[in-house]
Amino acid sequence: MPTPTKGARLGGSPAHERMMLANLATSLFRHGKITTTETKARRLRPLAEQLITKAKRGDLHSRRRVLTVVRDKDVVFELFDQIAPRYANRSGGYTRIVKTGPRKGDAAPMAIIELVEELVVAPPAKAAKAAKKTARKAAAQQDKVEALAGEEEPPAASSEATEPEPEAEATEAPGAKDEVKD
Repeated sequence: MPTPTKGARLGGSPAHERMMLANLATSLFRHGKITTTETKARRLRPLAEQLITKAKRGDLHSRRRVLTVVRDKDVVFELFDQIAPRYANRSGGYTRIVKTGPRKGDAAPMAIIELVEELVVAPPAKAAKAAKKTARKAAAQQDKVEALAGEEEPPAASSEATEPEPEAEATEAPGAKDEVKD
């Protein structure tokens, strides 16, 4: 009987482990994230990252190497044409493992393994937020200008009406001063 390789294997045999990891990688590339046990997620991570690195090369040989693991041609097409270009400027760390609570039935530790999204989405959101803020400031300034323009016109009309009154007060004022002097 041949001596088995050291270390624990997922499933029963090495062939079963390879097929299980290939199916997990296929599901990860198809859905973007999957929920599995922590052990399977830790074993899947290096395989998925190697496949993405091969897909970044984009040549025929790399495509054939990926097809030996991921048997679904649609998933390989998606990996080469959509997933790999997202990570063109990234040298590694394409996946993230997030631990979740234990599974209800057997209390196995569960985790979510997902493809890391680039932070390209954040700057446009900031730009949109800044544009909204600028638009609000411009609208507020426009309201202030309109309010000031509206206030300037009525006081001008009232100042014309008040001009004759100071003359009347001026004529009364000397008489009032005379009365105080007496």
